[in-house]
Amino acid sequence: MGAGPRRACSSSPMVLMTNEPTIVSLLASATEIVCGLGLRHRLIGRSHECDYPEDVADLPVLSAPKVDINSASGEIDRQVREVIRDGLSVYDIRVDELERLQPDLIVTQDQCEVCAVSLTDVESALCQVTLKDTKICTLHPNNIDDVTADFQQVADASGVPERGRELVNAFTRRLADVEQRSAGLASRPRVAMIEWVDPVMVAGGWIPELVRVAGGEPVIVESPEAFKTVEWSEIAAADPDVVVILPCGYDLSKTLGELDDDVLAVALESVPAVRRGKCYVADGNAYFNRPGPRLADSAEMLAALLHPDLFPDALARYRDCFTVWTRD
Repeated sequence: MGAGPRRACSSSPMVLMTNEPTIVSLLASATEIVCGLGLRHRLIGRSHECDYPEDVADLPVLSAPKVDINSASGEIDRQVREVIRDGLSVYDIRVDELERLQPDLIVTQDQCEVCAVSLTDVESALCQVTLKDTKICTLHPNNIDDVTADFQQVADASGVPERGRELVNAFTRRLADVEQRSAGLASRPRVAMIEWVDPVMVAGGWIPELVRVAGGEPVIVESPEAFKTVEWSEIAAADPDVVVILPCGYDLSKTLGELDDDVLAVALESVPAVRRGKCYVADGNAYFNRPGPRLADSAEMLAALLHPDLFPDALARYRDCFTVWTRD
């Protein structure tokens, strides 16, 4: 298991009533977990980031960021640091909607105050409303084992433990298949996984494990630890064979737009792998950065990117989810 505390769902374990308990998810990955458990019909509210499966867009939105998420990455980073410096949360919870919906279960996280609505945000909101019987399930994924434990935790909190076991088994089988297919490789490319571009951050958490499952070796951040802020010169010095850029919250087109900057392009080209045409941009919003069921898709996609001849099926399936980056 990864470092850091794991929290069980607050209060006593949920007891299923005659009417199925309703769920509010304030975390995109949690929404995907709930739906992966076959509980989409119980969802009655979501966060502003929850966008998959597509039909969750019809649900009431209970959160909003205090920063302009349409800004460039450097400006987003500046705004976030300013909010945190003032001792404030990065997100607002719409307590009036929470009061109106009266959910039986709220799923949130306590891993990162910046990435998504946090446990602290939810507890503060609950102090402003009268939800006497509402339970909170909080997730804290640091590595892949933690991710699967969170699948089970949400299932247990929702009263469907057997579905949790089924989801965990299906997920781990997919990862095992990728790992087994890449196990006999004569060489494994060294991979730099870039989580943010301004400032530059190398991905930690479950990402180094995904790299190894996909038949690569992570550089700079090699274990399930905190994401690391570096300079492009450090990445160049590490001399990875492959660079993958997958900013949190950015889809493919938004990331490509971010990279359409002369200063950033020059910095990127200081890395030898980039000059060799081994720089890829992936959809970091839908994949990789969400610790939910689609991390299995992420492993398959990364395997196809690193070893296209070995994973032609995955290459065809995910070809629209990543692209080679070159400076025009």
